[in-house]
Amino acid sequence: MNPLPRAAGLAAALMLAASPLAAAAQTVIAPEAQSALSLSAHGETKVQPDEATISIGVQTKAATAAEAMSLNARAMSDVMAALRQKGLPDRAIQTAGVNLSPQYDYQQNQPPRLDGYQASNVVTVTVDDLARLGPVIDAVTAAGATQINGVSFGLKDRRAAEDAARLAAVKDLRAKADLYAEATGYHLGRLIRLSEGGANELVPVRVTAMTAGMRVQGVPVTPTAPGELTVRIDITAAYELVK
Repeated sequence: MNPLPRAAGLAAALMLAASPLAAAAQTVIAPEAQSALSLSAHGETKVQPDEATISIGVQTKAATAAEAMSLNARAMSDVMAALRQKGLPDRAIQTAGVNLSPQYDYQQNQPPRLDGYQASNVVTVTVDDLARLGPVIDAVTAAGATQINGVSFGLKDRRAAEDAARLAAVKDLRAKADLYAEATGYHLGRLIRLSEGGANELVPVRVTAMTAGMRVQGVPVTPTAPGELTVRIDITAAYELVK
């Protein structure tokens, strides 16, 4: 009898018998997932603003479009001259809108009747010395401005305020994490993830009169109150929890 077939059959049997062991040796058992704590926190810092942005406009009306625009151009030129006389550089003055629209007179049971044209020109002005804000408002009003569309306060450089808010946010985050870990019988492990949301300035919380009551050569100055800005940073994180 030829021994080769028997040897081949024996080898095949050994391979079949060994295959479950080989498969078991290649199986990787994933480690048990670690417990994790996900939470969010925020930090705030309050700072006094050091600049203001104000919208100033001129409206004029005339029988023709050309006349309305011409009157508006002269009035806005006077306003711009007043701004420069108050020391505002050209880079602090930006045109926000120039508009011309027909005006109609509406009577009951009558078709609309053209009643001239209205022109408007609005500039956005940044004042980097808040002591000059009231005098600037008064100067442009005297020069012919017919619209003062609100004042918003801000910061020339927000980095220091944002960094202070970041530190406060991290302290708040860690305090929350320690509390949750202790309450659930765990200890904090490594920090798995940390992300930051946006930074923003909230509505002034406390007002402090700055130019209220000031007078220039006996003339009252428009009072302004910059108050405080609240700069806030939001963060989210995940910690590993260990027994």
